[in-house]
Amino acid sequence: MKNGFVTLALAGSLASALASLAAPALAEDAAKEKCYGVAMKGQNDCAAGKHDCAGKATMDYDKQSFKLVPAGTCTTMMVPGGGHGSLTPA
Repeated sequence: MKNGFVTLALAGSLASALASLAAPALAEDAAKEKCYGVAMKGQNDCAAGKHDCAGKATMDYDKQSFKLVPAGTCTTMMVPGGGHGSLTPA
């Protein structure tokens, strides 16, 4: 009985430690937004249509691939040619 209680207490401690480590990562992601058209080739975080996900953009500044950026900064980002980032895919 005593060993079962110790095992249960250790399992509970481990679970709460792991949960507390995951919480800051979720808060950090909440402060970011998807910005289309600013990712370099192979450095995108995901996509809208051409490919399934991260790192698969085949060209620089693909308007259907996004990069996560700090919230509120996307539309002020300049890309070569005078364009800006977009909050929606083109």
